Amino acid sequence: MNHGGNIYQFAQKLGCLPEQVLDFSANINPVQAVDLSCLQNVQLTPYADPDYGLLKQAIDQRYPVPVDVDLELFNGASAAIFALLRGLQPKDLVLYTPLYGEYAHIAGELGCNVYNIDRFSQLMADIPKHSTVIFVNPSTPDGQLYDLHALLDKWQAADCTIIIDESFLDFCPAGSVAKHITYYDKLYVIKSLSKFYGCAGIRIGFILAATAAIKKLQRFEPAWKLSSLDMAYMQQALANTAFIEQTRQQTAHLRDLLYQTLQDSGLFDKIYPGQANFLLARMASGGDGYRLQAQLEPSRILIRVCDNFEGLDKSHVRFAVKDEQAIAQLAHSFKNVKK
Repeated sequence: MNHGGNIYQFAQKLGCLPEQVLDFSANINPVQAVDLSCLQNVQLTPYADPDYGLLKQAIDQRYPVPVDVDLELFNGASAAIFALLRGLQPKDLVLYTPLYGEYAHIAGELGCNVYNIDRFSQLMADIPKHSTVIFVNPSTPDGQLYDLHALLDKWQAADCTIIIDESFLDFCPAGSVAKHITYYDKLYVIKSLSKFYGCAGIRIGFILAATAAIKKLQRFEPAWKLSSLDMAYMQQALANTAFIEQTRQQTAHLRDLLYQTLQDSGLFDKIYPGQANFLLARMASGGDGYRLQAQLEPSRILIRVCDNFEGLDKSHVRFAVKDEQAIAQLAHSFKNVKK
């Protein structure tokens, strides 16, 4: 599977219901900020607000938008990625790898010259001038959180267009680089709301950029990208400000528990010290992630083998942070895995 979270295909293979799958492959908060009862009074007869006014106000409360910066909403962060790259039409695209495949896929569709830089070993490598650079922070699939100040200086000196994907930043007590847009109008920041707020079925992401850049991007966008239900749910979720710190503390606790579970299994020779809501591990002695997946199938556990991430292979597997019961079940299932 090229992307985490395809529990429907996995359930069909096992002959079970999707809700019976224990999905460690998709990095979604196991807790929601609000429940669906908040949608009971949503009116479906009128068209949704095409300007997303109330939702934008809620986002601005949660993520203060700097001076001369605006945002555009999309039907999820993946849609934002595709729309932005189609709009920019970059000639030279620099990808800091490993990172997920959507970027390489759209680069291929656009015919870009792609330069892969291994951030594990060549973080400060030279880049083509005037290129477009893409950096995911915290990174995926390893979850490392980077201090980007030196890189931002380097990219600006090369007159690059900069795209920072902060889809998982909410899980970390760290600030966004969005404030730098005020001083450098070729910086774009991508945000996802569905991951942190535990609602993968509510597809909302957005791009922060200079006001002029957003106006240019909007020329290619249709009206009514988001439904009234999507917007009403997310407005309520964003208003639950206590959820932010609760989630960060809970994620840190559960990530430590997951780390210990992976370590105690004896199946892995390296567990990457991630700061997001997932952990990357490398199987010991050239182990095969697909073989591990097959051995976890009787327990209806789905994991993410990371061989389609540039620079990684099938010995690398990623586990989402789940609740304590799910992690305990994973620990129990590991005991039946043949090394």
